[in-house]
Amino acid sequence: MPPAAPPFEIRDPIHGSVPVSESELAVLDHPFVQRLRMIRQLGFSYLPFPGATHSRYAHSVGAMHLAGRAFDACFRDHPFSAPAVRHRYRTLVRMAALLHDLGHAPFSHSTEFAMPPLRALGIDLYDSARVAARLDERATHEDYTVAILMRSGLGDVLRERHLFGPEHIAAMVSADVRVDGDLFRDEHMDYKIVLSQLVSSQLDVDRLDYLVRDSYYTGARYGEIDLDWLLSNLTQHADEHGKVSLAIDGRAIYAFDDFTIARFHMFVMVYFHQKSLVYEEMLKRYVSSPDCTFRLPSRIEDYLEVDDVSLWSHLRAQTNPWARRIVEMRPYRIALERQGGGTSELDDARRRIEREGIDLIAAETEGHVMGKRDAHAPPIYVVDRSRPDSAPLELEAATAIFDRYADERRIGRIYVADEDLLRTRALLSEAR
Repeated sequence: MPPAAPPFEIRDPIHGSVPVSESELAVLDHPFVQRLRMIRQLGFSYLPFPGATHSRYAHSVGAMHLAGRAFDACFRDHPFSAPAVRHRYRTLVRMAALLHDLGHAPFSHSTEFAMPPLRALGIDLYDSARVAARLDERATHEDYTVAILMRSGLGDVLRERHLFGPEHIAAMVSADVRVDGDLFRDEHMDYKIVLSQLVSSQLDVDRLDYLVRDSYYTGARYGEIDLDWLLSNLTQHADEHGKVSLAIDGRAIYAFDDFTIARFHMFVMVYFHQKSLVYEEMLKRYVSSPDCTFRLPSRIEDYLEVDDVSLWSHLRAQTNPWARRIVEMRPYRIALERQGGGTSELDDARRRIEREGIDLIAAETEGHVMGKRDAHAPPIYVVDRSRPDSAPLELEAATAIFDRYADERRIGRIYVADEDLLRTRALLSEAR
């Protein structure tokens, strides 16, 4: 039987008291989880937003807490075959949320371009057909997460302290993982989809935590959402084959729309901020320099020692001009910014600046801030709990928000050295 009251708690400025059981604490205390204390959640974003020094560890603890709340909402009256089954699934989804970011590199997304090919990580848990095309492509932080789960001592802790293994968490973190699904089945129901969706989907606890947390620490209020209402209206839907999926009550659909808009605005105003992005570009220039010795290791034991502090110490010891600019905080300055789909103006400006012998950094940020779900991903449903016999709708059919915000957000920028800024702006002004 699960303990009546977890013996430990973590004080969190976003969620208050976060209860933790003794078996969960054993995972929290593992060095690979503690490493996340030394990884900034938002990379270089602490430069334009000085309060944004919060860590991946704090976010992971918050996601774990929300996973427990979301599970309780989804299965409030659900008849599992035994209380032990409910406890196992609740703990599993909490641990998956806690461990979903294990593989992040220094400064979070800012150094993923320096990761080795996927093949180098030696992950044998993947479906070979699904990953065959990207074995020689750059690995992702999700790949590192799976590698850490399967190739470090953390896996042994999970097996010893819980009724599931690291492979089950890996299967919830990555769709490329294939494991025996018996653990996810209880009697005639299969809970793999819904448990995975709570950790990774269009309405997962990862996004729910990072939006409110990043909004709080940056001071940018765009990420404020009706978190309690969204969580209290989560539920689940089982199809005719007994596969259980995540669902939300239709009365919370406007809260979901607001959540989507908040995420859109956080990308535009915070995650795509010009100052943090230019530091990422300068770091790329350093790493691509012939004298750069910084590499992200494929050996998992060595990856434990790689964090923000180790990268910053490495940069401080370098004489490379790009490394010096980063540690001395002398970034290139923005000379031109354009938003939208067209790139001809930026291309013309770039050629004009280069003809004058002015060094520049041209950077384009693009992506679908909130697109519809991947065609291979299972749907989230919208249900009416006041009318149990009503047919559920797929989320995309219940709101117009996806179509409204599905356009590609593209921001093009040109940066130059501070000493060239006035001359560059004058040059561009003359061309108008």
